[in-house]
Amino acid sequence: MCDVPGGSAGSEPQSSGCGPILSASAAPARPLRQQIFESVRAAGRSARADVTRSLGISAGSATTLSAELIAAGFLREVEGLPREVGRGRPPVALEVVPDARLVIGIKLSDALHTAVLTDFAGTVLADVSQPTPPHRKSVEETLSEVSDLIAAVLSNADRRLSEVSAIGVGLPGLVEHDTGMVLWSPLLDQRDLPLGPAMAQRFDLPVFLDNDANVLTLAELWFGAGRARSDFAVVTIEEGVGMGVVLGNRLFRGSRGIGLELGHTKVQLDGALCRCGQRGCLEAYVADYALAREAATALGRNARNLQSASVMLDTLFAQAKGGNVAARTIFRRAGRYLSLGLANVVQLFDPELIILSGERMQYDYLYADEVMAEMRALILADGREPCPVEIHAWGDLVWARGASALALSAVTDMALGEGWAG
Repeated sequence: MCDVPGGSAGSEPQSSGCGPILSASAAPARPLRQQIFESVRAAGRSARADVTRSLGISAGSATTLSAELIAAGFLREVEGLPREVGRGRPPVALEVVPDARLVIGIKLSDALHTAVLTDFAGTVLADVSQPTPPHRKSVEETLSEVSDLIAAVLSNADRRLSEVSAIGVGLPGLVEHDTGMVLWSPLLDQRDLPLGPAMAQRFDLPVFLDNDANVLTLAELWFGAGRARSDFAVVTIEEGVGMGVVLGNRLFRGSRGIGLELGHTKVQLDGALCRCGQRGCLEAYVADYALAREAATALGRNARNLQSASVMLDTLFAQAKGGNVAARTIFRRAGRYLSLGLANVVQLFDPELIILSGERMQYDYLYADEVMAEMRALILADGREPCPVEIHAWGDLVWARGASALALSAVTDMALGEGWAG
């Protein structure tokens, strides 16, 4: 049921090319030139004949449009494909011109901000991580922290802000992707803040905001296990509980861009207090702060000492592994609530795959056999194979890579979409 990737918890998804691997029938309606470009980028390097087959188009269209993309500086020809033994010069392939566009991806969180500088081929040129004070901030304080982060990642790559085409940002909370409004976030000291427009004005660049679970889902869709899947769900467990869903090879956000808040679905009426201010939310039983709150009681610690939360959870886990009944009970209770949440995801979306991700995946009680068995027992499977669950405990930078995919997608649309200037 659970497949744990071979990489360590600090590793990141790596593959040839980037972006969703779409079949011709699954490709959304976009200009053919853009589809050709994205097909080449997804493959990493591709012959024109491969493009014609993957998109189901004529050789003439592939030749004409790829020539336009080469002339515009988005693609280039390379001699890099394997040559048949005894047959002339190697076939000419197409690949993305990396410096055609640069974007920055940023993940804001309670304890650590991360950023990556990424080229148009999806390669990370530089990255940076900076600890953040654990208190809610104003928009101006947040802009200052983001400014420091951007300056650091550009310095690491010896690049200038004038070379960047867009910025993608992921943060926890309720985020209106289309407007850049943050309706609520545990990082900000007020509700209904125009953080996206404020960033765009501050840096004089297009800025694209989204919920952090959505950007992690984009990381799987662009760089990870979701590249060749049309439907999958990502559930994250860290400071909160988040969820992203891909339907028909595209990220689903809901009508206003603020849906899929799995952590704030109710699992207990009048239950435990959630940091959103309501009671009975799933994350009030599963997230870091919820486990730390329970751990404080079990270990006799100060629950208000936020800086010790991570250490407290590590201690709790060690105690559980050592046979401490109270510690085991806390993790098992969290696992039961998680199984309920996962069963609801399956019933609602019937995904091909559920990916459990986040730092808390190091605690195997949350995906133990009994948790998966209880999830299956709660599903109306009707004799069908249960939805597979994989565990991806990627490092912090994968969130920023997902935010860079958010920016790359938007920049690709702007450069090659209906407004194409050639």
